[in-house]
Amino acid sequence: MDIRQLRYFQAIYDNGSLLAASARVNIATTALSYHLTRLETELATPLFIRKPRGMSPTAAGERLYQHATSILRSIDVAVADIREGGKEISGTVRVGMAYSAVKAIGVQLAKRMMADHPRVQLSLNESLSGATLAFLMRSEVDMALVYNPPTDARLKSSPLLSERMGCVGAPELLGKAEVPISVEEMMSLPIIMMQQGVSSGPILDEVALLKRIESSAVLKMNSVQAISGALRERLGCTIGTKLSVSEAIANGTLTYRPIIEPSLSRTLYLCELADRPQTYVQEVVRALLTELVSNGVTSGRWNATLIGA
Repeated sequence: MDIRQLRYFQAIYDNGSLLAASARVNIATTALSYHLTRLETELATPLFIRKPRGMSPTAAGERLYQHATSILRSIDVAVADIREGGKEISGTVRVGMAYSAVKAIGVQLAKRMMADHPRVQLSLNESLSGATLAFLMRSEVDMALVYNPPTDARLKSSPLLSERMGCVGAPELLGKAEVPISVEEMMSLPIIMMQQGVSSGPILDEVALLKRIESSAVLKMNSVQAISGALRERLGCTIGTKLSVSEAIANGTLTYRPIIEPSLSRTLYLCELADRPQTYVQEVVRALLTELVSNGVTSGRWNATLIGA
């Protein structure tokens, strides 16, 4: 197997036929068919089902496409990185962020990249924290800001800040803002929680306590918007941060009470894949993300504590 064969395979997969793929990679269909046959022989399995009008991938073809996409992207990034090493920083960088991180620094990141590095194409992916980590593990983003990632040898994770969590809900349900509320008192209220699973992740450092709180929840949702709407409709309260509902707190729709006995927190990490070589673009973006997080905390916009500060 060589890089050329992978590119030919990728073209066939993307275009669904030898004829369309041959036009994309600019070689004859007979030559393309020859290379595909050699690849299937080497792997000892068919990669496509031949049909009268096109080709559809087999299960093996689907798996190989995932590997091929990752391999070919790494090669393209390496070539671009070395070629541009002594020039103005350029290229593409894909950053994944949990919802709260986007709200805190997403716009600032875009502004700084456009002003300081106009030749860099920034791709910003917002999702729930667990989904953001899954995107990183599948190499769909180059780096990610994730809350409480698992211990994994495949990850290089650096803690950035610790964020205090509180109880968020309508004033009529929670009472006076900023008055501390104990975990036991909160659990006597109707609780709405984020549905746990692949698209979510531990929202708290205290995982055992989180499981207990989840078991008493009256509603579980996998949507930030749905939970926000349920809170406004006074269906219950949830565990969140001031930052995540700052506008609603400002206009009096929702209120925030810090949780005590025990206090609850979560830790934000900057995560990358440990086995991926670093590019000039990624070095720049990593430093900028760290700077923006630090500025957000020191300015008071992000109600958190910097790790190591």
